[in-house]
Amino acid sequence: MKIVQITSGREFRILEVPIPEPGPGEVLMKIEAVTTCPQWDLHLRHNEPMFIGHRFHCPYTPGQPGHEATGEIIALGEGAAGLAVGDRVSAWRDAGADVPGCYAQYVVHKAANVIRVPENLPPEAVAPVELAMCLGSTFLMLKEMNAVKGKRFGVMGLGPAGLVALQMARAEGASEVVGFDFSPARRQLALTLGADKAFDSREDLSELFPARPAAPKLDCGVDCVGLKVSVEYMMDRVSDVLALFGVQREDYTFAVRHYGGLRLCGYKGHFREAAEYAVGLIEKGLLNLAALSTHHLPLERYAEGIDLLEKQEAVKVCFWPWH
Repeated sequence: MKIVQITSGREFRILEVPIPEPGPGEVLMKIEAVTTCPQWDLHLRHNEPMFIGHRFHCPYTPGQPGHEATGEIIALGEGAAGLAVGDRVSAWRDAGADVPGCYAQYVVHKAANVIRVPENLPPEAVAPVELAMCLGSTFLMLKEMNAVKGKRFGVMGLGPAGLVALQMARAEGASEVVGFDFSPARRQLALTLGADKAFDSREDLSELFPARPAAPKLDCGVDCVGLKVSVEYMMDRVSDVLALFGVQREDYTFAVRHYGGLRLCGYKGHFREAAEYAVGLIEKGLLNLAALSTHHLPLERYAEGIDLLEKQEAVKVCFWPWH
């Protein structure tokens, strides 16, 4: 079978290796499609740690950092309960950087780390379930805090995560969904996916979205960037709850002007309930993941796909292992 291995920077190779066999509690998945995770792919390209204390080592584990994949179960290991050969599934949890990943034609996964997905949708509509699970974790928490339904909701960053977030906010009954991003193309895509308005946060938006100490006009929101400047921009413009989804690499300042009601919530992590929540939205037609894959390429053109991400010409790239 074919599997990608990143050797360094932009360099990679396609390896021909035996098809793996599932062990106890595992399944073998024939991959239909796998989508990029821009955070992992771009940080690996530049050997930049994903988070504090993290390091990349190249040549990288074959198939990694691919982890957003959908396909068919073709073999079951002993004790892989609840699944059957022929099931269409997506990975909902990344197995980790030290085991072969999904930039391949076949992958072995723990049975607990895959979830059944609709048969009638194209592969690109269900490959990014892992990303949707991550946002689902945040939105289940926001729902518990009464921070979405009926709220004027802001989304900072309209990359893949932000485009999922705005759809979840719309699905959960936000009264208005407002997006912020530098890219005109991404702002336009956000409008097609359910945002009511989308703005470039570098512009003077003081009349529309006054900053503290003035009274904010956004009720709640989520930051999908993680940079200090983006988080603090939203902290100044949200009156109640701000969810911090973007990976934190620096400290944020909670200042005197933020007293009087602003609540911040971090990321709770991966769990199956969030995956089931995301798949449920897909099944109801409330979450369109196919729109995130703006470009489609065979695995052999992996570097070209990451080039497109780097130039922000693609939101996500969908790779097709059998093309």
